[in-house]
Amino acid sequence: MHIRKLLCLIGIVACTSPLSADWRQFRGTTSSGLPDATAKNWDGEQEIAWQTDLPGRGLSSPIIVGDRVFVTCSSGALQQRLHVLCFSTKDGSKIWDRSFWATGRTVCHPKTCVAAPSPASDGERIFAFYSSNDLACLDLDGNMLWFRGLTFDFPNASNSLGMASSALAVAGNVVVMIESDDASFAAGINTYTGETNWKIDRPERANWTSPAVTPDGKQVLFQSSAGVSAVDAVTGEELWNYADGAATQPTLVLVDEVAYVPSNGVTAIRPGKSNTSVPEIVWQASNIRPGVASPIAVGENLFVINSSGVMVAAALKDGERLWQKRLGGKFSASPVMAGGKLVAVNEAGTSVVVDPNDEGNIISKLELDETILSTPSVSADGVYIRSDNHLHKITVK
Repeated sequence: MHIRKLLCLIGIVACTSPLSADWRQFRGTTSSGLPDATAKNWDGEQEIAWQTDLPGRGLSSPIIVGDRVFVTCSSGALQQRLHVLCFSTKDGSKIWDRSFWATGRTVCHPKTCVAAPSPASDGERIFAFYSSNDLACLDLDGNMLWFRGLTFDFPNASNSLGMASSALAVAGNVVVMIESDDASFAAGINTYTGETNWKIDRPERANWTSPAVTPDGKQVLFQSSAGVSAVDAVTGEELWNYADGAATQPTLVLVDEVAYVPSNGVTAIRPGKSNTSVPEIVWQASNIRPGVASPIAVGENLFVINSSGVMVAAALKDGERLWQKRLGGKFSASPVMAGGKLVAVNEAGTSVVVDPNDEGNIISKLELDETILSTPSVSADGVYIRSDNHLHKITVK
């Protein structure tokens, strides 16, 4: 027990230490869509630096650790072959490719696939998570450290459409959220041993959102149709709960203590100051409705892309709607920030760069001519966009 507590403390220290230009999980190391380091004055013009082939399907986002980018895929007629690949950020050359067999259910809706959840990293290990509820831990050189087939422990936790919640590495745990109409739970899996540090029951309803971490790395927020629950990242103990319902596809975004939740449009909530389990509602805006893409907060504004492909800007302080801009197409991928610009990729494979400080002025569009449902990832010198067939690096000069 003392060893486990020590490992958790080490994890907290690692989580709060400087992370350079890494992008360690879905929507970045801070779950915000904002990079830790990036070009400051990118003009927004896009150029493909390199493109490399992938061996299978994937909706998962790439993650970046140092000078390496990691991608998960699934291949085969039944998508039973699971892949983790490592490429050089410099030129896209493949460094290693590891694969293993799925142990859980691989049935998915045709639009999605088994490699829909994004992997995560603590800077030393890669945690590859899949719709089959398989969780693999590898070191940065591709050596398998441990493997959990969570279906063996929880055989009824599956979804006929496919799972999509991404992994989250925080406080010595890799946090997974597995929610379906039959059995649902979230767990903190020890990053060193693969053992379960904590497990909590979750609403038995299908859900495709991902857990998010507070800026101090101490709380994990789980969003579902029941609302939002905040738990201690080390113990899994619930700290507060918002119970007015929320969306099951776009995931909330955090700025300081405030969570901007796709709920009744968008609802801004923050924990109460008097040790209460009910958070304070800062504001609620029913006329701002995210589609599938998750919202992003930049500066003093919140940006959402609705189901019609329209980007809407609202003020963080009160939810006032400021402007809107039609981007064109449908969006499953969430927007990210790169070099002072917003990058959004639609399902047809068009990468759109928007100036958030100029009422959504579209600076450039790049046609990648592939179906893309994956959220981009950002490094100091580029934006990484993956399809089923390719990983692209877009130069941020």
